Amino acid sequence: MNSSLSQRIFSIATDAELEALALEIFGFQHQNNKVYRTYCEHLGKSPDKVRSIAAIPFLPIEFFKSYTITSSNKPEDAIFESSGTTACSTSKHYISDISLYQQSFSAAFQAFYGDVQSYCVLALLPSYLEREGSSLVYMVNDLVTRSGHPDSGFYLYELSTLKEKLMELEASGTQTLLIGVSFALLDLAEQFPMDLKHTTIMETGGMKGRRKELIRQELHGILKDAFRVDTVHSEYGMTELLSQAYSKGNGIFLTPPWMKILTRDTEDPLSLQSHQKTGGINVIDLANINSCSFIATQDLGKTYADGSFEVLGRFDHSDIRGCNLMAL
Repeated sequence: MNSSLSQRIFSIATDAELEALALEIFGFQHQNNKVYRTYCEHLGKSPDKVRSIAAIPFLPIEFFKSYTITSSNKPEDAIFESSGTTACSTSKHYISDISLYQQSFSAAFQAFYGDVQSYCVLALLPSYLEREGSSLVYMVNDLVTRSGHPDSGFYLYELSTLKEKLMELEASGTQTLLIGVSFALLDLAEQFPMDLKHTTIMETGGMKGRRKELIRQELHGILKDAFRVDTVHSEYGMTELLSQAYSKGNGIFLTPPWMKILTRDTEDPLSLQSHQKTGGINVIDLANINSCSFIATQDLGKTYADGSFEVLGRFDHSDIRGCNLMAL
């Protein structure tokens, strides 16, 4: 890893700084990531020909299923693995420096939600807890620990216990974050509707084959009605990324300064779309300096001029994965 580059990632403050560092990291990864370099060579793209973000090649996310995507020669600190389904192989993200992930999710949470010590963090992530290598569980476990609240913790299927805990926290006026996978939040909403005035509900997407897929508006409508809340928050992340985007309502996401969303033409994957047009979501995640920072996902979405974006669904025939959002 180029330590001087990595130290600058989390101090980015402007789009111009993001673009300049992205071009440097592209050069670094072109040199040090064999799989990415080969892909770029097939496209005739090299650092001397790439002068803007728009010209950087985005590696199809499927490559994480078949290849070791790394720009580091260090042994990995961790391997994050997607949940996948019985019908598909899983993605593996080899993490050579876990501290970059910790820096990324900690700084992003602080920017969007403030000090985690202000919250009691409750996690309803049963499907993720039942397997190894979940990047989401790693992040939430860290938030639970750093919150320092004695009631922070994980729940598997103990919905009645979770309901009692939420009511206790509500009665004491405790600021609470309930982060959960969609199907489990729906189970809670159906079995134990309640008024949550001091609780932020954050869904991470994913029915995991437990329920039919819902569009976000339908999911959020059910949760808002059941818990008497005005908004439902969302987290957008995935195994192949070390950064997350957050929505505080209405499905409009914002990224931290070292992350940027672009969209590509659905018919021509090498052409970028303008704002407010539906296209495939391409992610720049500079925290991925040791793997690949430029990823073409299987999600569909729109970007807006203020840097925000929406997720509208997934490409046909792409498998429904862990941290991703609902299909249309």
